[in-house]
Amino acid sequence: MSRDFVGALLQLNAEKQISREQLIGAVEDGIQSAYRRVAGDEDIHVRIDAETGKIRVFRARRVVAEIEDELTEMTVEQARAYDQKAAVGDLVETEQLDGDVFGRIGAQTAKQIVLQRIREVERDQVFDQFASREGELMTGTVNRVEPRAIILDVGKNVEAILATTEQSALEHYRIGQNVKAFVLEVRRSTKGPQIFVSRTHKGFLKRLFELEVPEIHNGTVEIKAIAREAGSRSKVAVASRQDGLDPVGATVGQRGARVQAVVAELSGEKIDVIPWSEDPAVFVANALSPAQVISVDIDEEHRIASVTVPERMLSLAIGREGQNARLAARLTGWRIDIRSDVSVAEARAAATETANAARAKAASARAEATAPAEATAPVAEAASTAEPEPAAKPRRATKKAAAPSEGVAS
Repeated sequence: MSRDFVGALLQLNAEKQISREQLIGAVEDGIQSAYRRVAGDEDIHVRIDAETGKIRVFRARRVVAEIEDELTEMTVEQARAYDQKAAVGDLVETEQLDGDVFGRIGAQTAKQIVLQRIREVERDQVFDQFASREGELMTGTVNRVEPRAIILDVGKNVEAILATTEQSALEHYRIGQNVKAFVLEVRRSTKGPQIFVSRTHKGFLKRLFELEVPEIHNGTVEIKAIAREAGSRSKVAVASRQDGLDPVGATVGQRGARVQAVVAELSGEKIDVIPWSEDPAVFVANALSPAQVISVDIDEEHRIASVTVPERMLSLAIGREGQNARLAARLTGWRIDIRSDVSVAEARAAATETANAARAKAASARAEATAPAEATAPVAEAASTAEPEPAAKPRRATKKAAAPSEGVAS
């Protein structure tokens, strides 16, 4: 029986890819749990020799300072009766049992528990394998297409979920197709690990460049930032850690071979590769590529970049529905205000005209304020220097004498 047991362990080890120590621990827990289902046998323990397959069943209790469970614990004084060196925390064996008294019902119970433990160990092992791949690329085969998700078979009876929201609008999938995806999250479940993947995450684009560009994989070229609108356009900022190495040229490859391989995987999504710079003005100007930039004014306090471009480049800098400017803002982390050189010149001319009009108005107001004072001063001076006119002499009234009458009545 011992040889059969060891052979079964080796077979399980080969089939399930579970270590022998984990398998023995699962069998010990299963048999031990079957024993403990009987009242009064809560202190039974099981140990299995990995080399011979011999099963040893015994009673043992944990040594504690104060007993809380009388069926599984004992004091130091009680433990010293079995082991003179017993101390708090030790497991002291109190009785050796005969393992052959295991009945048929107990054997069936132990079998079920052992199989359950092995499945749990297998699920934990598979979960650990996939949990370590979060943030990495994974290749799966399209197993079935559902209304809200694509189910990928990634091996070991594990499925990955590619939700509709994580799919590019340019892509269409068929049963049996091999699909690369970015692992977003791995969750535990009763049926095994649940893996959620994405093809729209910017991390997916980064991992694809690491596959195609050796300089990015070994760290010579670093991807500093990514802004992506899946299925339409992406911008990637790269920097070199090695003097003399062109990061953009290394990323694009000879005749664009490397970046074209990434574009093909993304079903034709456009990708702009730009050089990263510590200078915000230069970085913003590069981010608006392929548009040419005349000047960039940086407002550090409000994190606003005012960009001036030629009139003919204005629509190209903004992009269709503002896409180029929007991606550049996400890539740089700055709010970007784009204006043409013509509008800037007109604004400056209007500002100059307004300033001149304001100055002229101010000068006119000053002139009007000083004019009344200058006019009243000579009048007052003339009034003070003029001589007074002489007063008119009074006229005397004269009475004429009456003339004598020519005839007198006698």
